Amino acid sequence: MPVDSFSSHRHDDAMRLDPQRTAIIVIDMVNEFCKPGGAMVLPGYETLVAPQLTVIEAARASGVPVIWVHDAHRVGMRREREWLKRTPHCVEGSWGPEIIEDLGARDDEIHVIKRRYSAFFQTDLDLTLKDMQVEQLVIFGVVTNICVRSTVHDAFFQGYEVVVPSDCCAATGPREQESSLYDIATHFGVVSDSASVVAALRDGTSLQPASVAA
Repeated sequence: MPVDSFSSHRHDDAMRLDPQRTAIIVIDMVNEFCKPGGAMVLPGYETLVAPQLTVIEAARASGVPVIWVHDAHRVGMRREREWLKRTPHCVEGSWGPEIIEDLGARDDEIHVIKRRYSAFFQTDLDLTLKDMQVEQLVIFGVVTNICVRSTVHDAFFQGYEVVVPSDCCAATGPREQESSLYDIATHFGVVSDSASVVAALRDGTSLQPASVAA
């Protein structure tokens, strides 16, 4: 049986972004994962900055809220779930969980602290989005196959329309990037790119799906 015979039963309907119902969710673009000296640095993070900035700037120009998600963990826990699987990282109050300066995060924008992979798990993100009457989410950051993917799953489960610009996120490797984007495009949302998202926000054009390998 072909690998994608099950996944081939899908719909790829055209999708437009309504700035009045859209928010940008930036996942874990923090010092710990991006900058030298971080506990778990993802090589090549800098290639994400330019396309991310184009989406962030287009969002701000269109009145679309930008929400910054910080992975952060408290010391002294008897069983820190993430630290059971991953080296200790993003200690609350340290340099690690801060958003990298490259992206120009603003204090007057919304910042969400998460302690698990998903930005929705036991945070107030869903409540905040509902209070803003947001129904469409553009989600990107690091890493695609862990925190981005977990957040996309939960967003879909809670009824949001999800867009992931592929050039604005990176996984732990090429295989993981391709597999995660394929699954997101097939089951959870739309995989596009930064240029299409910018055009959708600025001009109201339909999102152009990215080519995602099976």
